[in-house]
Amino acid sequence: MDRRSLLQSAGIAGVLSAGIAPAVHAQAAVRWRLASSFPKSLPTIFGSAEKFAETVKALSGGKFDISVHAAGDLLPPFGVVDALQNSTVEMAQTAPYYFTGKSPVFAFGCAVPFGLTARHMDAWMEHGNGRKYMDAFYAPYNIVSMSAGNTGTQMGGWYRKEIRTVADLKGLKMRMGGGLFGEAMARLGVVSQNMPAGEVYQALEKGTLDATEFVGPFDDERLGFHKVAKHYYYPGWWEGGAELAFFINKKAFDALSAEHKAIVRAAGAVAARDMTAKYDAQNPAALRRLVASGTKLRGFSKEIMDAGYKASMEVFAAHEARSPEFRKIHQDMRAFQRDQVLWSKFSEWRFDSYIANVKL
Repeated sequence: MDRRSLLQSAGIAGVLSAGIAPAVHAQAAVRWRLASSFPKSLPTIFGSAEKFAETVKALSGGKFDISVHAAGDLLPPFGVVDALQNSTVEMAQTAPYYFTGKSPVFAFGCAVPFGLTARHMDAWMEHGNGRKYMDAFYAPYNIVSMSAGNTGTQMGGWYRKEIRTVADLKGLKMRMGGGLFGEAMARLGVVSQNMPAGEVYQALEKGTLDATEFVGPFDDERLGFHKVAKHYYYPGWWEGGAELAFFINKKAFDALSAEHKAIVRAAGAVAARDMTAKYDAQNPAALRRLVASGTKLRGFSKEIMDAGYKASMEVFAAHEARSPEFRKIHQDMRAFQRDQVLWSKFSEWRFDSYIANVKL
């Protein structure tokens, strides 16, 4: 190589070291771990976490990689909030109401009895005060939040015996997902049991549980509840639209570049929409299969619904009296709900009630 070529090569090398190298360094790979509270056997809920990670990787051109860990693989299902607070992991996917033992306010990030539907929850969170209030509440836990998807209105659960009246609930040992529902049901005589979904089947089979609620037909069928409890009730008045959440360690999120923050938010929106759509697409066929296999589909009586509503309002009033923060968020949610219910009377409800009674 002659001297001129050598100098030209040296010049190019200088440009590379001065210009391109820092750019490459700035886009160095980011690696996070996401701990889910759900098992891999649920492609709806757990699938939302997988969809999120896949989307982040695709949007970042492989420079942002998130490993997804099912319940129990990295952390206990109910250990994710402590892990985020302690910066043990960067991210989690969970149901916020699992953590009402820490504070009942967590329930507003997921579902409360006679609360918001999926669409109403989405509207309150993203265009009302929901996200603002919840992220302010989560701040001491070192958490920022995004929706991981909504299940829609859930079923009322599986029972080993018929539940005709409120008296039939007394002494019933029932697995409940968490939140204020357990307190309301306790007022009706139900003994609440909070346990991960993967442990429920055996408890029902052995008779240590009399009933369980989880989500709806697609998930419940996969968990096999219909094999050990034949009575399937509706609606789940405690979960008019259960919002799953992506919880992100605030320090980890703040350390991201603006581009990576945008990718995280975009991927969250993709995953949330995908999960809700998946439930709507797969629940009808699953319900038909369950009924064909011998499941006895039953609606809760008005007596039980009214008793549940009264008990729930008593629970809300008790918490409001103890916590100004609880009262502020609850009152804001109910004011938003009143407007949504009014609008729905002239839109979805009127349309749905008609279309449900004509031959398609």
